[in-house]
Amino acid sequence: MTVKAKILIVDDEANTLASLSRAFRLAGHEAVVCDNAERALELAKTQPFDLILSDVVMPRRDGLTLLEDLKTAGVAAPVVMMSGQAHIEMAVRATRLGALDFLEKPLSTDKLLVTVENALKLTRLETENRDLRSRVGKHTLVWSGETMRRVMTQIERVAASETRICIYGETGTGKELVARTLHEKSHRAAGPFVTLNCAAVPAELIESELFGHEKGSFTGAVQRHAGKFEQAHRGTLFLDEIGDMPTAMQAKLLRVLEEGEVERIGADKPTAVDVRVVVATHRNLEQLVESGGFRRDLYHRVVVFPVELPPLRERCEDLPALVEHFAQQVSAQNGWKPVPFAASAIEALKEYAWPGNIRELRNVVERLLLLVDAEVDAEAVHLALPGARTSAQAAEHDREKTGTLADRVLEFERAEVLAELERSGKHVTPAAKALGLERSHLYKKCQQLGIDLQSLRSSE
Repeated sequence: MTVKAKILIVDDEANTLASLSRAFRLAGHEAVVCDNAERALELAKTQPFDLILSDVVMPRRDGLTLLEDLKTAGVAAPVVMMSGQAHIEMAVRATRLGALDFLEKPLSTDKLLVTVENALKLTRLETENRDLRSRVGKHTLVWSGETMRRVMTQIERVAASETRICIYGETGTGKELVARTLHEKSHRAAGPFVTLNCAAVPAELIESELFGHEKGSFTGAVQRHAGKFEQAHRGTLFLDEIGDMPTAMQAKLLRVLEEGEVERIGADKPTAVDVRVVVATHRNLEQLVESGGFRRDLYHRVVVFPVELPPLRERCEDLPALVEHFAQQVSAQNGWKPVPFAASAIEALKEYAWPGNIRELRNVVERLLLLVDAEVDAEAVHLALPGARTSAQAAEHDREKTGTLADRVLEFERAEVLAELERSGKHVTPAAKALGLERSHLYKKCQQLGIDLQSLRSSE
């Protein structure tokens, strides 16, 4: 079945525009026509097209110049050239400039439609291959127990709709994996899945990251940049840690959700986008709304269907499957011989609190595979998790506490800072926010407590 595509047709002959647009519309595509290269460039810069079909010989500015301008402007849509004065040199030049194909006029409607369909299929395959290469072994949602079964039931129920979803969960619980699963089970699965961590982008750059910018719109804008919304056109945009988005950006995001169009920094016209937005946070958005840290109107736009993702300590029944998955993944990536995990090792892992959740578990599995040559047992787990204590060990430790009050306070502070750094994925900015500290203060606190941030990051 033909997938509907949006095609820009550029030709200075009115009859050609009329016949081609009619042929494409009958085939189920959307056709936009333009009779000059200057206007075509503006359209391509402000609207997303799946394909551009352009004549070569046109007054003022020809199709080959348009092809160069499109490339310079960063327009990613594939281009097919056509001409009634075709010759080998022209076709070769067009191909070198990036044209996907070159057609000779007069055009056969059947041949044209086949060429266009092949071009669209090739573009989709290239996109899917890039996505698959980036996802292999990395983006599998692994579970086996009843806790996650309830979550997956919710995902199945809501995935096929356009309902906006907010995923709640501690850092490291796999919120992005859930969002990706929602995307793959939706009717947008053939489209792109684009992510942005709102806590990881500086406030002064987040608008450009979301909405894009024009060349020269600010210092350092050396070329046109399509923002995350444009990149996610006809797909899904996942906004992680939405609770950390600056208040000023919340108002602009609300407008995009209401109007369905974005305006790049420095642009004079908005660009229409068709995007499903899924958000996530480890923070309590209702409390943020009450304290004024999150807009109430935006809250009601993005939290239509909340999904609560449990921390790893509340889904220990999934640990055996997760350990097996990560062990296979790490071994395959490093070319290592698979190493089995004894039942005692799994039990020891279950007794740990996992403040960093699944992300921490993956790092621990890799650490264990580096430490052990034969079988991973409970002793190896205790070596890999020197700071971990079982509940019985913790109780014994509490009975045997010694030292001054100041020493005990420092020990408590160190444990809390380390746990928050694990929850934030070793990112200082969100950890500082969660602890109510300035970023610089947290750096000083880590030095005071003997926490080596560089060493922590290198362990990932």
